[in-house]
Amino acid sequence: MNSPSAQRRTVADRLRLARRRRFVGRAGEVELFLSALDADEPSFSVMFVYGPGGVGKTTLLAELLEVAEHAGRGTVRVDGRAIEPSPAAFYAAMAEPERRSDQATSVLVIDTFERLAPLEDWLRETFLPGLATNVLVVIAGRHPPAREWLNDPGWRELLRVVSLRNLAPDDARTYLRGAEIPEDKHERMLALTHGHPLALSLLVDLLAQTAGELPATLVDAPDAVRALLARFVESVPSRRHRAALEVCAHVRFTTEALLRAALGEPDCSGVFGWLCELSIIERGPLGLAPHDIARDVLDADLRWRDPESYLEVHGRVRGHLIESLDTAAEHGGRPVADLVFLHRHNPTISAYWDWSSFGRAFPDRYRAEFRESILAMTKRHQGPEQAELVEFWLDRQPEQFVVVQGPATEPIGYFCRLALHEATEADLATDPGTRAMWDYATRYGRPRPGEPVHAGRFLVDAELNQRPSPTINVVTARSTQNWLSQPDLTWEFIGAFADSDAWEPFMDHIGFHRAHEAGYEVGGRRYAVYAHDWRRVGIAEWLDLTNDRVVGMDTARPAPPVPELVLSQPEFAEAVRSALRELGRGGRLERSPLLRSKVVRGRHGPATGVTLRELLTTIVESLRDDPRGEKLYRVLDRTYLRPAPTQERAAELLGLPFSTYRRHLTRAVERVIEKMWEIELYGAESLDR
Repeated sequence: MNSPSAQRRTVADRLRLARRRRFVGRAGEVELFLSALDADEPSFSVMFVYGPGGVGKTTLLAELLEVAEHAGRGTVRVDGRAIEPSPAAFYAAMAEPERRSDQATSVLVIDTFERLAPLEDWLRETFLPGLATNVLVVIAGRHPPAREWLNDPGWRELLRVVSLRNLAPDDARTYLRGAEIPEDKHERMLALTHGHPLALSLLVDLLAQTAGELPATLVDAPDAVRALLARFVESVPSRRHRAALEVCAHVRFTTEALLRAALGEPDCSGVFGWLCELSIIERGPLGLAPHDIARDVLDADLRWRDPESYLEVHGRVRGHLIESLDTAAEHGGRPVADLVFLHRHNPTISAYWDWSSFGRAFPDRYRAEFRESILAMTKRHQGPEQAELVEFWLDRQPEQFVVVQGPATEPIGYFCRLALHEATEADLATDPGTRAMWDYATRYGRPRPGEPVHAGRFLVDAELNQRPSPTINVVTARSTQNWLSQPDLTWEFIGAFADSDAWEPFMDHIGFHRAHEAGYEVGGRRYAVYAHDWRRVGIAEWLDLTNDRVVGMDTARPAPPVPELVLSQPEFAEAVRSALRELGRGGRLERSPLLRSKVVRGRHGPATGVTLRELLTTIVESLRDDPRGEKLYRVLDRTYLRPAPTQERAAELLGLPFSTYRRHLTRAVERVIEKMWEIELYGAESLDR
């Protein structure tokens, strides 16, 4: 038989115990409350807690009430959802019998304060000043206190404002252990929820329903998304406001200019102001940003509910950011970082960045005082031989090193993009990495004199080496900025990563093919090399390609180039003569060695016989523009463009002795060879100089 004490326990008692067992974290908030509760005269009278829906405000209030009651204090709880926002209703709620305690009230908690917003002035100016000095008030709502609280010097002293955030990682893990969630699922659940209490609770329930299977993304858990969305945004005034929310969730920071572009409207000041007031939105120097979990939920909801609208939002946002690239330098490259941020939901590559630290580290120029830090982190992670090569290039191209800085003064990482076209043969020979990359460039697409060839040769994060890190974040944004801002790019190599398959999906995504022949070894470590030739896939095409991959469209993997045929000048001249003869005979040019030389491959479009025919025709006709070349053009025209049956007949049609015709033909072919060779060495634009 149960004891009398056990019989007196109620279901409410058991509920409280169960809730307390599941309560984790919030040590700072509880300690602040206890310090006031234990004082003869508290240092503050009102503790104002605010935060977005589902962050745990009501749970915290319940814990504070338990603490107060355990200390023998009388408590009263008023819920803004249960009463009308009027003084009479508020007094009535405080006087209801179930809200009273046997002790004199010394703790009053007001939950869901956003529903009592019309009472805020009355509470501040009339009700609260009338309370005894030993009464402690805790207010919880979605919004921070109105400005009038802090404008009043008295309330500024007696008010403590607490912004309630997501659970810290250790507290979230404690919660998951209490819910008997296997340890191997904790990190994934933290990544999906960012420690948001309601999101954690929903995923715990989802695991129970799905035999322990976690969704890959929030898009795969629409029920959880809907539940969270209802807590974040209870009511949205219009479809226009909802669209503004979706834009805000899609980008890193929302400015009024970006919102105008994304919504396609000339004036968005009203809806922008509405966004500023939402509890899930934070205002900062770069614009508006939703809390992490709110951003993920809003973005996942639109992707799941209306994929076409999602693509439309993405297209408008991306267009605005690309238009902003011209001013990227004066904004510190921010539009480039914002473009990178659009990749965060791509399942192929999102794991390559450390999103938790995105935007919290920055690039800095190399200075001599960073030398020892750079060498030490290189030696630690990649060995002394690699550190020696870093030191070698620090002496030769120090301006190509970029230091990554965080909050402290010491560098947290660095990377180096060498200018191979500025290196001497001796420099290249000293470093097996630069030697291998330069040789690959000359074999598969020889740069013309003066054309830039760059190689990402070194990359180290002081703590994480080449795993996702703040350094990887900075490298990505800085590299993209380099590619978008530097004209006349040719080869770009990324040859800093250890040889493994780990980075291949990322490189495929950004259009870099694996250059197997350029792989190299330093100190017993093998390094992989990835390459992109900007002459074949230029910036505009590359932006479109990577954008398609951001939104999940299937695109072909970047194909390695066919080796370029490096012809000597005599071999080249003979190939041109042969091509002219085929042109005159109406033959095909598909087997011409010129198709594998720069003269054709440097042109727009594929290198085909048609391309070569068009090039030869253009060059022959260009002779007509030169008064001294008119007679040479006429000879070429009757020999190759509109050929006579025989050369003797061509001479007759031109009214020339055959010997004169042959002399003019030899000179004309030499002029064509000269022009073709100039294109081979310096590009088609050289003909305009």
